[in-house]
Amino acid sequence: MPAAQLLRRTWLIFALCVLAAGVCAQPAKKEFEPQVGQEGKDVIWVPTPQGLIDKMLDMAKVTSADYVMDLGSGDGRTVIAAAKRGARATGIEYNPDMVELSKRNAEKAGLAGKANFMKADLFESDFSEATVITMYLLPTINMKLRPKILDLKPGTRIVSHAFTMDEWSADQTDSFDGRTAYMWIVPAKVEGTWQFAQGELSFTQSFQMVTGTLKAGGNTVKITNGKLRGDQISFSAGNSEYTGRVNGSTIEGTSKGASAGPWSANRTSAKPAK
Repeated sequence: MPAAQLLRRTWLIFALCVLAAGVCAQPAKKEFEPQVGQEGKDVIWVPTPQGLIDKMLDMAKVTSADYVMDLGSGDGRTVIAAAKRGARATGIEYNPDMVELSKRNAEKAGLAGKANFMKADLFESDFSEATVITMYLLPTINMKLRPKILDLKPGTRIVSHAFTMDEWSADQTDSFDGRTAYMWIVPAKVEGTWQFAQGELSFTQSFQMVTGTLKAGGNTVKITNGKLRGDQISFSAGNSEYTGRVNGSTIEGTSKGASAGPWSANRTSAKPAK
């Protein structure tokens, strides 16, 4: 081989070795590590302790039949815990680095494909398929989300770490290690007038609490102890106690007392409930 060609080849090999060494010497990109108190779009990030997460999922009675959505899912711990119970689980998180971290955490837990995460804005997301919603947001954010939550399917369970829904009283309150969790069950909407065989029901509704009147046989009596738990309604009127299930514009149930037996009612007019 001519000396000039040998020299060129030698230099080429040398240059390739230097380039390869430079590439190999590049430090590996450090994985994102969240910091407690870091700024987010709507709230700062403060993780919920695992013990309280378990308490919140217990309050909502999460099973494999549920679809759990965690609003502001952070590092994914609540979603992962729900997926471990067999539930279909999705986290909504605005920070893309947190989303990727959550996916890695789910993979490490052996739950890739079962615990899912999406980069999205809470106020533009669809929760309508969820049976359980978990969150650790500020009261102002809870209140902005409240109208959307109240439009969810009756019976949907909402569990919040630390913060309330203002005058919408929780159906259940519990605590763990000095921290409080609140749960609400989305009530059916019954405000308005309903016709039934014995006469007319008029409901006034404030979230899960119900008042009103029952008109029958020329008499009008007040409704007392009225309450909704999802699509289940119960109330007293006169000397009778009524229970039933709300299904859109119909209610079917049973009563005991002076007017014992099955009963049903159909909505004749409606007013928007709170």
